[in-house]
Amino acid sequence: MLSWVKVRVIEPGHLVLALSMAGLGILSLIHRDYAMDWQPVPAWVPWRPELASASGTLLLLSGIGLLLRRFATTSALVLSAFMLSWVLLLRLPPLLAAPTKEFYWLGLGETTVLMCGGLGLFASLCPQASDARIPWLAGRTGQHAARFLFAIALLPIGLSHTIYSDATAALVPSWLPVRLGWAYLTGAGHIAAGLGILFGVLPRLAATLEAGMMSAFTVLVWAPKVIADPTSRFSWTAFCVSAALSGCAWIIAHSIPAAR
Repeated sequence: MLSWVKVRVIEPGHLVLALSMAGLGILSLIHRDYAMDWQPVPAWVPWRPELASASGTLLLLSGIGLLLRRFATTSALVLSAFMLSWVLLLRLPPLLAAPTKEFYWLGLGETTVLMCGGLGLFASLCPQASDARIPWLAGRTGQHAARFLFAIALLPIGLSHTIYSDATAALVPSWLPVRLGWAYLTGAGHIAAGLGILFGVLPRLAATLEAGMMSAFTVLVWAPKVIADPTSRFSWTAFCVSAALSGCAWIIAHSIPAAR
């Protein structure tokens, strides 16, 4: 009778996405503001604090819902739709106004990855189209769409590591040698993973390596910053976003069948 409150037996990517989205929601509620650079709502928007709190509530409830058996599928769909609204309302307008600025392409790529993670999760939770309210997003069809968009989104993310190589190198831990080289190498890694998934060249391996690299960013770059300054809103937000991106990458990697 109480089975709907039980936590699902879930994959690591699913768990990481759920916790990181809940974390972003908590940050929004605490600060009554959006997810900073990752949710760039213009300052002129009316009722900004109230809308930010509503956004935080949705993120928190979606994150919690992903962990609950009864609400996981609906939460994944809601999260995907919410990320799509970020793409359409927050990412595309500035990009269309200034299409030559890689910064806007980077933002579009990151938000699209978040959307793809939610979509891929929804599709995996609804393996049969007949079980889904939106059949064309369920099962293999939804997973293929999520993989395709995910692969495309990795390309501008990788390109940004080259265009903003100095800024990227500054994030590389100081104990690693040749920090600028790591900026170029990780950028090439994003692009190679995207092309591998897109053209079916060892796609599961490409997605798995991409997920591992994103996870390394979270652990090596943002976790130490949170530990060094646990009161920094930016560090916590960046940590949650980075974790969410890695969770989405693991979801996509898990959705790709192993080569036979």
